[in-house]
Amino acid sequence: MTDRRAELARNLAKVEERIAAACAAAGRPRDEVTLIVVTKTYPASDVRILSELGVRQVGENRDQDAAPKAAACADLPLEWHFIGQLQTNKVRSVVGYADFVQSVDRDRLVTALSREAVRAGREVGCLLQVALDAGASGRGERGGVAPAGIEELAGLVADAPGLRLDGLMTVAPLTGEYAGREQAAFERLVDLSTDLRRSHPTATMVSAGMSADLEQAVAAGATHVRVGSAVLGVRPRLG
Repeated sequence: MTDRRAELARNLAKVEERIAAACAAAGRPRDEVTLIVVTKTYPASDVRILSELGVRQVGENRDQDAAPKAAACADLPLEWHFIGQLQTNKVRSVVGYADFVQSVDRDRLVTALSREAVRAGREVGCLLQVALDAGASGRGERGGVAPAGIEELAGLVADAPGLRLDGLMTVAPLTGEYAGREQAAFERLVDLSTDLRRSHPTATMVSAGMSADLEQAVAAGATHVRVGSAVLGVRPRLG
């Protein structure tokens, strides 16, 4: 076993232990929570090792890194989640490999995703990124739609050819009433998901929690956690 494979196997086992313990503490079955390993800034060789170790869901947030990596790993049984802010000029490329886009937050993006999904003959799962720190502009510091805008945007996604409304995603906000209150933020997202499922019952995904706060996300009811550094190590600083 190579040093890198051993390191990733060890880290993955520790994360699995954390998720299992969090599920047990919350009285939830372990299979209710799906791990997405966020591989941004790490090479395709790491993705290949992770696949050999049983990882099936991977996340990326920059198309310029993700597109060549996904192409290099096209033979692997993976589902790719795009989780970063997405500009419309990158949509054609992203739709070429992403099974899920977790950062849908505006009308124009829905239109662009639908057009490219139809052109590619694909169905793309969409999660609305919810900004719990949204101000007067209706958008958050790191993108996202304000809670008040969820229902309208969800309707657009649900009606758009080539797209499937799968649920909601959030990033714990750094400002506003939920700053430093990760579990409260995630509980709010779960409440918003419950509201959404009244009109869109199949939109069951709740993506929340990362390396530092996955326990709070599981306690709140998240169905998917997005873990990067706890599996792959501390990322090199991007230039």
